[in-house]
Amino acid sequence: MARHNFGYFAREGLRNMFSHGFMTFATIGITVACLLIMGTFTLVAVNADANLRDLEAENEILAYVDEHYTEGQAKALQAELEKIPNVASATYISKEQAMEDFVANYPDEALFHNLDPEILRDRYSIHVEDLEQQGATLRAIDAVKGIDDITAYEEVADGFIAIRNVATVVCVALIVVLFVVSVFITSNTVKLTTFDRREEIAIMRMVGATNGFIRWPFVYEGFLLGLLSAGIAFGLQWLLYTAVAQGVDTNDTLQLIRVLQFEQLWKPVAITFAGAGMLIGVGGSLSAIRQFLRV
Repeated sequence: MARHNFGYFAREGLRNMFSHGFMTFATIGITVACLLIMGTFTLVAVNADANLRDLEAENEILAYVDEHYTEGQAKALQAELEKIPNVASATYISKEQAMEDFVANYPDEALFHNLDPEILRDRYSIHVEDLEQQGATLRAIDAVKGIDDITAYEEVADGFIAIRNVATVVCVALIVVLFVVSVFITSNTVKLTTFDRREEIAIMRMVGATNGFIRWPFVYEGFLLGLLSAGIAFGLQWLLYTAVAQGVDTNDTLQLIRVLQFEQLWKPVAITFAGAGMLIGVGGSLSAIRQFLRV
C-alpha cells in the first residue's frame, strides 16, 4: 500500500463520518453510553475488590481464651490456632495488654482507667488470608479447645464480597451485550455510507480496485467513530466518578467505604476505553463492508 494512500483513506473516512450526520451522532451516542455503563460497573467491581483487600488486611478476629486457663495454657493455643487453614497470623494478647490497648484507644474514658485487668480475658488477635473463607475459619477457631468466644465482623466482609461478585458478573454480562449492540449500530451506520456510494464502489471494482483499497476508508471511519466515542466517554466517566467519590467521602454513613482516586485509575481506564472504542468502530465497519463486498 503506497504511503500517500493513508492520507486519502483518512480523508475519505472523515468525509464518510459527516455524510450521515444523524446516524453518526446516534452511533457516537450509543457507543458512549455503552462505554459509560461498562466502565461504571467495572469501576464498582475494582473499588469493591480494593475495599475487600483493605478489609482482609485490617479485619481482626478476636478469639477469647477460657477464663480458667492459666497464661501458660493460653499461650500454648497459639501454635494450634496458626495451624488452621486460612489463618495468616494469631497474636496473643494478655489481660494487661488488652487493658492498656483499651485505655490508649479511649483516653477520654477516665472511668475505665483504674479498672482491674482481671475483668478481661486473654485473647488472640487473628487475621485471615482470604475473607471469602472466613466463615469456615471461624468455625475451625471456635472448635479449638480453650477458645471460649469469638468476635468477628463477618457481615461486613460478606457485604463487600457480595458487592464485588455481583458487580463482576453484571460487568461481564454488560460488556458482552453492549459490545454487540455497539458493533451492530456502527455496522448499520457504515452500511448507509456504503449504500450511498454503491455506484462509486462498483466503478472502482470494475477498474480493478482491490477490496482492501475500497475497504480502508470505511475502516478509518469506524476507527474515528470509536476513538471519538472513547474520548467523550472517558471525559464523562471522569466527571461522573469524581462526583460520586466526593459524595461518598462527604457522607458520614459511608465512611467505611474507601473510593479509589481516579488519578490512580485513569491510565487503565483511558487505554481500555480507547481499545474498546476502536474495536467497536473497526469491528462494525469491517462487518458492514465485508457483507457489502461479499469477501
